[in-house]
Amino acid sequence: MVRQSAPRSHQDQRQEPQPAFGLHVDGQQRAPGAAQAAGRGGGPVKKIDLQAAWDELQGLDWKNIGAWSQWVYYFFCGLAAAAIFLAAWYFKWSPDLETLKGAQHQEQQLKRDFSAKAAKAAALPLYKTQLEQMKKDFGFMLKQLPGQSEIANLLNDISQARVASGLKEELFQPQPEVTKDFYAVVPNQIIVTGTFEQMADFVSAVAALSRIVTIDSIDLTPAGDKAPPNELRMSALAKTYRYLSDEETQKAAKEAKLKERRR
Repeated sequence: MVRQSAPRSHQDQRQEPQPAFGLHVDGQQRAPGAAQAAGRGGGPVKKIDLQAAWDELQGLDWKNIGAWSQWVYYFFCGLAAAAIFLAAWYFKWSPDLETLKGAQHQEQQLKRDFSAKAAKAAALPLYKTQLEQMKKDFGFMLKQLPGQSEIANLLNDISQARVASGLKEELFQPQPEVTKDFYAVVPNQIIVTGTFEQMADFVSAVAALSRIVTIDSIDLTPAGDKAPPNELRMSALAKTYRYLSDEETQKAAKEAKLKERRR
């Protein structure tokens, strides 16, 4: 006895598994199991053909945008987003980054300046002490400079030192003054004769004076044929110094400015 199978209902037909679509690669069809595994959770898996995509892009109908494929919309949306990003980078973010780099460089420079000034501020008490000492030294040196009225007495002291040393005077001639910032140089050309020991005593006596006197441009030669063998002639420039009055200092400053302008 042959048993006939009952016809399947529509529900059974819907529950029957359908064969999966295979991926076509180089004209070959994958096995149904592999295609089902690749397309699990969605529809059939399709192959991405770059050449076909390129051909489709070249054949786009710009008058009928609604006929474009979905992936073409995504492609152009990505290009638009990239263009917006690049434009924002070029016009907005890039200048801001340059400004930020400049501000960072300026910050480092300000930190270095602050460190240097902080070090100076820490040493300020020492600088003040040194300045006070320099003022005292300057005042002491300034007191050693004679005024205009004392120059004659100083020149007389130099002559007395020559006489005390036993030197014979051939010439004692004042030269024109040379004005400096706050003092003036008063040079005097002298020519004396005597022994070497007498000249040494004269130089020592001049150095011991209470005022500053320097002897420059010293030239020692024999005194001559008629003079004793040990007698020498000394030609030198004895320089004395005097401080300038307030009026003379202002006048010297004006003359210095005029000289700078002429340059």
